[in-house]
Amino acid sequence: MIDIKFLRDNPEIVKENIRKKFQDHKLALVDEVIELDLINRNTKQEADDLRANRNKISKEIGTLMAQGKKEEAGERKVLVAAHAKRLQGLEAKENELEEKINQIMMAIPNIINDDVPLGRDDSENVEVNIYGEPVVPDFDIPYHTEIMESFAGLDLDSARKVSGQGFYYLLGDIARLHSAVISYARDFMIDRGFTYCIPPFMIRSNVVTGVMSFAEMDAMMYKIEGEDLYLIGTSEHSMIGKFNDSIISESELPQTLTSYSPCFRKEKGAHGLEERGIYRIHQFEKQEMIVVCKPGDSSFWFEKLWQNTVDLFRSLDIPVRTLECCSGDLADLKIKSYDVEAWSPRQKKYFEVGSCSNLGDAQARRLKIRVNGENGKYFAHTLNNTVVAPPRMLIAFLENNLQADGTVRIPAALRNYMGGADKILCR
Repeated sequence: MIDIKFLRDNPEIVKENIRKKFQDHKLALVDEVIELDLINRNTKQEADDLRANRNKISKEIGTLMAQGKKEEAGERKVLVAAHAKRLQGLEAKENELEEKINQIMMAIPNIINDDVPLGRDDSENVEVNIYGEPVVPDFDIPYHTEIMESFAGLDLDSARKVSGQGFYYLLGDIARLHSAVISYARDFMIDRGFTYCIPPFMIRSNVVTGVMSFAEMDAMMYKIEGEDLYLIGTSEHSMIGKFNDSIISESELPQTLTSYSPCFRKEKGAHGLEERGIYRIHQFEKQEMIVVCKPGDSSFWFEKLWQNTVDLFRSLDIPVRTLECCSGDLADLKIKSYDVEAWSPRQKKYFEVGSCSNLGDAQARRLKIRVNGENGKYFAHTLNNTVVAPPRMLIAFLENNLQADGTVRIPAALRNYMGGADKILCR
């Protein structure tokens, strides 16, 4: 959510930003919120004037009563009562206007960085760099479910009977590999100076609307019936929520946290053939990283965050590339975003395994995450990035480390987490 003062002073900049995001249907919101803001400020001014006048009259009543002028004091009391009634109506109007303004401001997209490439959707995202040599072996690589089943490591049929479509059982060495990747990612981030955290897996609605847009919430979140609680779609939500309505000393920044959590997502809509199996599911686990920092430092941290993911995947011998999300592919709160994509030798193309986002002060403004600096208080900047999400990452891992004899090689970095084994053997 952008600063309404900025919108009031720079309506054309806000409108141009909306056009860059190809959301022209939102252009009218700028003029609407400016009009409502003017009415609201006039209402506030009238209310403030009434309060000041009421206080003045109240003092006069005290003086008149002390002078024995009860009749004149009575006339003043009638006026105070009239002011109170009018003030009550103005306060109700203020609350109504502020609610409308807040709803509109949440729908207006954040101002994207000047260097974000223009484009309508993810088909116009821009490749930034490639890390590692993408290799296609001289043997056929089966679909990831077939690889897992060759190790007796996946049971989708039982999961469907227990929970429905979009769930899975991982077993044996595949389940151990899943846990090994999570543990390795945890230690990888700790070694890079991040504080490890296990957050709540449910959050209240005010935190949900603080960290994401209404459209994202509807598409992603599961609500707990009868409770003001939602299952998290990613631990970023509860990690940023940790700082909700807080004032952080500037000397305590940056806050750098890495978190483990299960994640729960509706995953609405139909998906393609390559998104069967465990690619797009309702429940998975993830290692995440978040940063809360000074505004001037967020660009620096953005570069460090996506690089962490690249380095982790390369340490496991998985080729990756980075893509910069174009303007139309950016969620409304984001000012800049990179996707990290892993190489799929089976598909002979890259697919998304992580996303790094700089949200500027949008989340901090919604959640009231303020910093106490030398020159007063200001809103922090927040960033997040996927370290690793094993179900999808396992696909990349298995395809890139599968050998011609059907075994899977374990890179050196992961062997201590797999009991020292250098390969997984077929059952």
